[in-house]
Amino acid sequence: MTKRNKILVAVLLLFCVLLAAAPVLTLRGAAFGGSDDAGSVKVSEITGEEYEPWFTPVFEQMLGGEVPGEVESLIFCVQTGIGVGVIAFFLGRFVERKKQETLRHREENGENQ
Repeated sequence: MTKRNKILVAVLLLFCVLLAAAPVLTLRGAAFGGSDDAGSVKVSEITGEEYEPWFTPVFEQMLGGEVPGEVESLIFCVQTGIGVGVIAFFLGRFVERKKQETLRHREENGENQ
């Protein structure tokens, strides 16, 4: 990795950290609610009636009540891990494909590495 690329990566990582931290630091004491709550409030405002969910979540039906917060966090983390694995797999495939194309191009032109 060249020095220019290292600097670019460092700047982009710093930007990501600032992007994630900015709302928390600038909006102290703000209530960061979930989209489910905001959506049900907006539906109630528009229709003038209390929002009634169309169905109950599958795990709540299986357990006979709400899913504990720890289990919900675990499921979210597993989902995140699967997503990261899929993205990393395809990024690795693209990088390896590019390496193979470059190597094939060099061999066709008789160039040494």
